[in-house]
Amino acid sequence: MISALELRHIIECGFLPLFCSCTINAYGSLMIKMTDPSTGSEELLVTEVSTAELNSSRAIAGMIGDVRSEMHGMQNQIRVARA
Repeated sequence: MISALELRHIIECGFLPLFCSCTINAYGSLMIKMTDPSTGSEELLVTEVSTAELNSSRAIAGMIGDVRSEMHGMQNQIRVARA
């Protein structure tokens, strides 16, 4: 079992160069907030991520990949809307 502190560190490092802040509530769900360090603008806020399923490096990497894909999809939608 990965400790909450270690889990937070792994996730926050997984989103570099963006600034990532993770918070785990009393119920064991995770909130991930990504901020662009150059602008300070919030890029994405993900809530209610279950930590129960993040029990291996593969599961953590998969979750990080899913969130990165979601962010990329959102950025593409913004580019299309501006065009």
